[in-house]
Amino acid sequence: MRIITFILLLISINSSAQSYAEQIAKHRETYKQDFIKDERSPLKKNDLQNLHFYEADSAYKISAEVEILKNEKVFKMPTFNGSSSDYYKYAHVNFVFDGKKIQMTLYRSVALSTNPVYKDHLFLPFTDETNNKETYGGGRYIDLDAKEIVANHIEIDFNKAYNPYCAYSDGYRCPVPPEENDLPLAVKAGEKLYTGEKKHQK
Repeated sequence: MRIITFILLLISINSSAQSYAEQIAKHRETYKQDFIKDERSPLKKNDLQNLHFYEADSAYKISAEVEILKNEKVFKMPTFNGSSSDYYKYAHVNFVFDGKKIQMTLYRSVALSTNPVYKDHLFLPFTDETNNKETYGGGRYIDLDAKEIVANHIEIDFNKAYNPYCAYSDGYRCPVPPEENDLPLAVKAGEKLYTGEKKHQK
């Protein structure tokens, strides 16, 4: 009886891991297709072969405690082309990963918050110890939604971390991740370095 229970448990664990890997694979396929659909995209269909990702790892799918911030002033977040964009700090998120207590900041774009489609969009830019080695030197981004905050917690899935357009081409206003979101660890999840030639807009 114990052997049967153990086998069923193994099957259940394997099925769960497989379904999660399938979810991430589907997410990444949609991500790739969005490049083709977006008229402003720096990548074309032939460029997609140069996109690379870490294998899906559910250990990087984290439940973080959310502390909503009040009365935050708008500030200018620098971009890689020397300009800036208006943001304000929306919340701190706290979690423990690899034995380290981590705090990150979620931001809300002033421009996007006026658009009904993106009014709940939250922006999580970050840097980590894989930058300039296995991932883009300028850091990566994660998109979240304020409606995903339940009982003061939100799920942060680093497997969905993606590169800014600036990783593929110049000419874009990509926000520079603030220092407070520089993680003291290697996040081996999400998108890796782009291996195609960086493009230059005329």
